[in-house]
Amino acid sequence: MNVLVIGSGGREHALVWKLAQSPQVKTVYCAPGNAGTALQAQNVAISIADFPALAQFALDTQVDLVVVGPEVPLVDGLADYLRAQGV
Repeated sequence: MNVLVIGSGGREHALVWKLAQSPQVKTVYCAPGNAGTALQAQNVAISIADFPALAQFALDTQVDLVVVGPEVPLVDGLADYLRAQGV
């Protein structure tokens, strides 16, 4: 399974760290990520506010699960947007 974690803080670092331990997870991506997430994930230089780019990246890399860490993109509708794009 490929996983995309959205965010760049300590919460996202903890999520990436734990997801990377799962034998079911093949690749963890983090957008935009930080120095800590880079230790267990592939950081992707996409802003949490760039919904179209996040959706396209998820489709291009065949992401199976998206975990949104920060509240702001959730409030702004990221989950609904991704679902509408087929992610």
